[in-house]
Amino acid sequence: MSRSSISAIVADLLETGLVSETGAGDSSGGRRPIMLGFDDDAHAIVGVDMGATHIAVAVTDLRSQVKAWRSKIFDVREDPEGALSLMRGLIDGALIEASIDRERLVGIGIAVPSPVNPENPTVLSPLFVPKWKDLNIVEHLENIYRVPVGMDNDANLGALSEQWWGAGRDGRDLAYIKVATAVGAGLIINGDIYRGTTGIAGEIGHIPVDPSAGECVCGLTGCLNLRMGTEKLVQRAHDLRPEHPKSTLPRRGLTVSRLVEEACEGDRLARLIVEDAGRHLAIGVAAMLNLFNPAKVVFGGSLTRAGELLLRPLKDALGERSPSASVKQSQLVTSTLGIEGTARGAATLILRAALDDPTLFPTPLDVEVAAHTT
Repeated sequence: MSRSSISAIVADLLETGLVSETGAGDSSGGRRPIMLGFDDDAHAIVGVDMGATHIAVAVTDLRSQVKAWRSKIFDVREDPEGALSLMRGLIDGALIEASIDRERLVGIGIAVPSPVNPENPTVLSPLFVPKWKDLNIVEHLENIYRVPVGMDNDANLGALSEQWWGAGRDGRDLAYIKVATAVGAGLIINGDIYRGTTGIAGEIGHIPVDPSAGECVCGLTGCLNLRMGTEKLVQRAHDLRPEHPKSTLPRRGLTVSRLVEEACEGDRLARLIVEDAGRHLAIGVAAMLNLFNPAKVVFGGSLTRAGELLLRPLKDALGERSPSASVKQSQLVTSTLGIEGTARGAATLILRAALDDPTLFPTPLDVEVAAHTT
């Protein structure tokens, strides 16, 4: 390309504010070149992790580094209006903490504990969260913050986060399995999220595994969630406590995080609960391996911090439920992103949309005009 063409392209890039001059480079015999670099802090993105029992908000730069983090326990399923109010408060607080004006926001991504129908991607499934059926979260936040808002299932965005930044980085075919209040899987096929016709793809927590477990919120009987959800694990620990009088697990206020901590410290009851969970989880994972055969399976969520205590019995049980070639060819690992992973995935949903359509990035002129009118 001619020098004039390159100069014109560079000028256009500099105008966007996404690229800046970083100083002079080494000379190769002539004038020292002016070096260019992407400005990760040119704009910011908000990622919201709205779980069944919590809301967490991350403000990230354009390379998904978290600049501010806010989270709070809340009964999201039962109190939609309260959850939306809390979400707005956490977003506003995180933006202030990160010193980000709204005009610099590219958009807001939301991870939700519900399938999201690609044909109607602005509302939650009334089957899974019935009290949210009349609320349009996307429209609500767009009206307040005046930026693009995107929403997807939390396991899908966990998978996206792992693909871009975590243990599944650059993977074309991978699965992310979230073990939290419920069990869900996000699938990346040929480099993109696979949602299925109505957004139900990956709902392995609703595979029937035990008819004696009772009825699930989805209407089926004996779903995996009834054996693997956090409430069920805590309840099982209480039920088995009389058989383990030396256990150090608290009799009240037990959480899955505490359960995992005690299991790692060697508590026999805690280890029993975690190992049984691994064997139950293997049922859903085996079905996924047999149908999808991903190159990598990444496990996330509070229970997976138990690491090999969970994965070892899971792998052993997989050998009885899935062809050995499928198990050997799929690498099973735990997430490296911690509690911020899902929120970062929500922010990445917006980042990916802006990279596909760069007009979504605010221009320096937009920011300047907004600053003078507020």
